[in-house]
Amino acid sequence: MNVQIPRGTQDILPEQAAIWQYIEQITRELCKRYQYNEIRTPIFEHTEVFSRGVGETTDIVQKEMYTFQDRGDRSITLRPEGTAAVVRSFVENKMFGWASQPVKLFYYGPMFRYERPQAGRFRQFVQFGVEALGSADPAIDAEVISLAMNTYKSLGLKELKLVINSLGDQESRTKHREALVAHFEPRIGEFCSDCQNRLHKNPLRILDCKKDRDHELMKTAPSILEYLNPESKSYFEKVLKHLEAMEIPYTVDPTLVRGLDYYNHTAFEIMSDAKGFGAITTLCGGGRYNGLVEEFGGPETPGIGFAMSIERLIAALAAESITLPIEHATDVYVVAMGEAAQDYSVKLVNELRLQGFSADRDYNGRKVKAQFKAADRANARYVAVLGDDELNKKTITLKDMESGEQQEIALESFVATLKKQQQ
Repeated sequence: MNVQIPRGTQDILPEQAAIWQYIEQITRELCKRYQYNEIRTPIFEHTEVFSRGVGETTDIVQKEMYTFQDRGDRSITLRPEGTAAVVRSFVENKMFGWASQPVKLFYYGPMFRYERPQAGRFRQFVQFGVEALGSADPAIDAEVISLAMNTYKSLGLKELKLVINSLGDQESRTKHREALVAHFEPRIGEFCSDCQNRLHKNPLRILDCKKDRDHELMKTAPSILEYLNPESKSYFEKVLKHLEAMEIPYTVDPTLVRGLDYYNHTAFEIMSDAKGFGAITTLCGGGRYNGLVEEFGGPETPGIGFAMSIERLIAALAAESITLPIEHATDVYVVAMGEAAQDYSVKLVNELRLQGFSADRDYNGRKVKAQFKAADRANARYVAVLGDDELNKKTITLKDMESGEQQEIALESFVATLKKQQQ
């Protein structure tokens, strides 16, 4: 039997997992500073959560979701993105009634989309995302963008580009929608079937089409910025003003349309400008989604958030030749010689671990020289040498692997002595 990993997935081996853990640690620390708290939603939801929340006209819902019938004949979908599930939980758990508003949440976990695998894009991928629900203040739009930008900067990325747009409020979008229909309808037959289906359902999605991106009508399509009413225009200007105050450079792109139906007002993407990164440069995307909470039966509640792919983040780090400061060191490696010493080392290693040390020993019956080589591979700071003679004298030899200095320590005070040296 030839058992292989499914296409579009990957094994994250121990050395790589250390990178993932470091990134997760950085994101959690940043969220703590910004006062965003973790939420964990199920990996699968009722299909309607995504069809209603993400939008019937999106590629995600129409082409990419992993959907199946469970044993109760219910339609279930593996989550393709995080926002819809978070909003479902927000409504179901009545977070809109919490005393502290806005409710600021973050999530971290696997998502699933059936799309063509390519560099940095998988069918199972991990997203880190945040959602701020309960505030219509342009300042929180800027805060969310700041958190995304600072995540990348904290990891050392420099070749970044923030692209931002406004999709306006409902009034502005309605006028823009009418202009788009009038613009595309006379020649809609020249576009793909998806665009033809979206013309009257959601013409804004035509601007996000990958097949027809080079069509001449795309370049002359009416800009949403031309249809912003005074309120929407003022909102967008305030967001930009806050970004400038935080010294976050940006580029306004009136053609930017996020791939989900629920966005309005602020929409943004963060891209990598690193040479050789690849054709798909987007690292992160997000925006405001006033109205989504109502779709799930909740009260009128504004919201904004973003999601970033960890796989694409790691690819961006590689493109900029950034090595993360990850320590792979072992505090103490116990080298044991003789049966009695080997038996005693089991207890000793356990005691070291209980006292907070990273400790290890040999489990393959190797000779002393091979055990020292294993200690080197483990990048051990100290090697503790214990033989039957030392055991009889109730002592142990401690070697500092950096300086080469050795000292003999009484077994009963070994752990306490080591703790003092570590301080």
